[in-house]
Amino acid sequence: MKINKIHRREFLARIGGAGTASAVARLGLGGGLGLASLGARAQEAVLGASGTQLVLLGTQGGPNFRELRKECSSAIVVDGRIYVVDCGYGALGRIAEAGLVYRDVGHIFLTHLHDDHTSDVVSLLSHQWTGGRVDPTVVIGPFGTEHLVEAALSYFEANTVIRLADEDRSVQPSEIFSGRDIEATTAPTEVFADDRVTVSSVENTHFPESAKERVPYRAVSYRFDSRDRSITFSGDTAYSENLVRLAEGSDIFVCETIEAATTRANFDSRVAAGAYADNPEGIWKHIIDTHTTTEDAGRMAAEAGVETLVLTHLLPGALMDVADELYLDGVRRHFDGEVIVGQDLMVI
Repeated sequence: MKINKIHRREFLARIGGAGTASAVARLGLGGGLGLASLGARAQEAVLGASGTQLVLLGTQGGPNFRELRKECSSAIVVDGRIYVVDCGYGALGRIAEAGLVYRDVGHIFLTHLHDDHTSDVVSLLSHQWTGGRVDPTVVIGPFGTEHLVEAALSYFEANTVIRLADEDRSVQPSEIFSGRDIEATTAPTEVFADDRVTVSSVENTHFPESAKERVPYRAVSYRFDSRDRSITFSGDTAYSENLVRLAEGSDIFVCETIEAATTRANFDSRVAAGAYADNPEGIWKHIIDTHTTTEDAGRMAAEAGVETLVLTHLLPGALMDVADELYLDGVRRHFDGEVIVGQDLMVI
């Protein structure tokens, strides 16, 4: 099924927002560059630039991390204002390596509360406060996000009390840091807007119905519409009709993906080395049933009529030495548009 492309104005009108459409420019940084080169070029591309840039901070499917790929996180920079989507382990360091100022991050959007998407929330918030931030930072996400931020404040309570006494500070972290739970909906719903972006969300299929019957937690996808482009983030999910509707006509679709055969081989090797001792096959069932195969990433991109598909949260990613073509082969069975295999510190 091929959906006719819609522009930001029409999409926002459908959910009650407003926006304008304009031409898209993109800068891909790759070609075998080392992390130092990618970081320098990311800084050059983002700092002082106008319009909307997407910075891939962490691209490893997790919970896993390697030097080349940290856990899942991205930044959207709109006329210099930074919005972070997911905040897995390594996000704080990658923000700095990309030349962005972590103190200036005012909004963090979480797709779900698995640790490979949230581990650096506490590090980012605590370092923002220690570094002197006095403006609010809001963490937005599905059920449990507000409690997560409250727990983060408790985690660095000792740091807070000591510095308030020893450094004569006057701003309490609880005065500037907050979480906001959003509803997981089946239709695209506006969850945030300011003078630079409108953010819409839907529930995806990362959590199976059997799990949702037992817990209140949910997983969502996000779409960011700015004056010059639209970017949709899948988050972790299997194939999702809700996500296809959200991504319809997006300039950029940032989608997680798993190449099943090589990921299974890596999984088996880690089990043999002692990993996943608590029910490895149950863990594998989660991995394979609730993530997006390369074929389904291409299928959703084609059905949504997006211009560019960016693959992230890659499995096996840096866990094995595999060529980009491994991911592209499955995608190309359905999608003939532009495809970028994401790398940490890549700017688009």
